[in-house]
Amino acid sequence: MERRVFLKQAAITAAAVASTNQINASAPTPPSPIARRPLGKTGEQLSIIGFGGIVVMNEETGAASNIVAEAVDRGVNYFDVAPSYGNAQERLGPALAPYRNKSFLACKTDGLTREASRADLENSLKLLKTDHFDLYQFHALTKMADMEKALGPGGAIETMEAAKKEGKIRFIGFSVHSAETALAAMDRYHFDTILFPINWVLFTQANFGPQILQRAQEKKIGILALKAMAKSVWPAAEKQNHPVPKCWYQPAAFPDEASLGLRWTLGHSITAAIPPGDERYFRLAMDVAQNFKPLDAAEEKALLAGAQTAKPIFQLGNDV
Repeated sequence: MERRVFLKQAAITAAAVASTNQINASAPTPPSPIARRPLGKTGEQLSIIGFGGIVVMNEETGAASNIVAEAVDRGVNYFDVAPSYGNAQERLGPALAPYRNKSFLACKTDGLTREASRADLENSLKLLKTDHFDLYQFHALTKMADMEKALGPGGAIETMEAAKKEGKIRFIGFSVHSAETALAAMDRYHFDTILFPINWVLFTQANFGPQILQRAQEKKIGILALKAMAKSVWPAAEKQNHPVPKCWYQPAAFPDEASLGLRWTLGHSITAAIPPGDERYFRLAMDVAQNFKPLDAAEEKALLAGAQTAKPIFQLGNDV
């Protein structure tokens, strides 16, 4: 190659490289994937935000597939659903199928007996198009009498233990809205996880939650959080007709208060939080999780000031 041709080509190449470097330098840094935390003593690592199945309830199949794909792309690997969430199982199953081998799928049963819980389990496996659940939970095990029935002879715990031997479930947990029942259940059985409301209003206005965190940590039970973005009960005038139909409670104001509330919850010793089923709040939660940092003193002070006028959605001593 002649020297002048070589020099010309070298100059063109150098200009192209410089141009590419300039473009790359000016391009925004892509957000980090959502962080993961260990789940108790299970050895699993879950995204700090979970995907609640209510997000896809009553959605078109295409829309359900899109939001699930987006969540996976952003780093969500924890999905939670239940038979009582309308048609959420039917929507989530096909949407999650392409990512099932890299996701942690949790489901629940409302059945308290061996027979009822087995029927729930087999039907959920079919609808969710999977051969096993990573976590299977008692759903809203709130009343003491329900706990006694589920954990007693002929209770749903027999289904769970049998299903674990069959390879149909890997871990056993429970969700609960009563502090008293939660404490009793953790003392009664060696659960792998607890799904419980961890929320700034409940902690400060009802002393509802601190004792659960302490007991679960002592027993190395994985702590999964509900209601991080909840604030209060709906006013009577809005209870039957309000702007967030997938929330039975009044969520924190969107987006600032909701973001602070979620950050407050994620600042505690939990593995993951499940946001409300409303898609706007779920997307906001993913944004918060991708840039998560604990609240500073001024932010926490401002958040807690707003709790003083809120009516807690749960109280100690109440079976809900």
